[in-house]
Amino acid sequence: MTEPPGRRERKKAATRQKIADTALRLFLDRGYDAVGIRDVAAEADVAVTTLFSHFASKEALVFEQDDNFEQRLTQAVTNRAPHEPLIPALRREIQEMVRHCTADGTVPIYRMIDESRALREYEESMRLRHADSLATAIAADPGLSQTTTACRTIARFVIDAYSLAREADDPQAAVDEIFQMIEAAWEVT
Repeated sequence: MTEPPGRRERKKAATRQKIADTALRLFLDRGYDAVGIRDVAAEADVAVTTLFSHFASKEALVFEQDDNFEQRLTQAVTNRAPHEPLIPALRREIQEMVRHCTADGTVPIYRMIDESRALREYEESMRLRHADSLATAIAADPGLSQTTTACRTIARFVIDAYSLAREADDPQAAVDEIFQMIEAAWEVT
């Protein structure tokens, strides 16, 4: 059984969340480019060094769930039940991530991302990193015998499925359609 986090960990998590929430509010109110790191730190009532101890860059403030998403993707591979097929496990995780990222209130955030070159570039590098982590987890699975190329390809397809579905008129239907193609591709490897 997992022990609940201690007081220090709870305070650290609360500070991180306060910084992220403050940054997002300021970015949406004033525009991403109009808000600096010092503005976020001052509004969140933390030192700039504290902000940087939680977030590596200004862009990271917008994608504060980045590490969580990456971890969830790899755990969809590593924590699935014995003999559970890979693709359905990944599909469930992508469905949850798409549901989270298409919830009410997310449209302004993605509009802000689309309007900022720095945020688009950061998101692309983040997706490539997620695909690499996912490919590594798939390749390390002893129950799977696909080549490194096949693992990397499927990982990229899965990450792209998330992006494409998030932008679709019917995100959940898009996940279903895309994963039919991913399943077919996986079966021929």
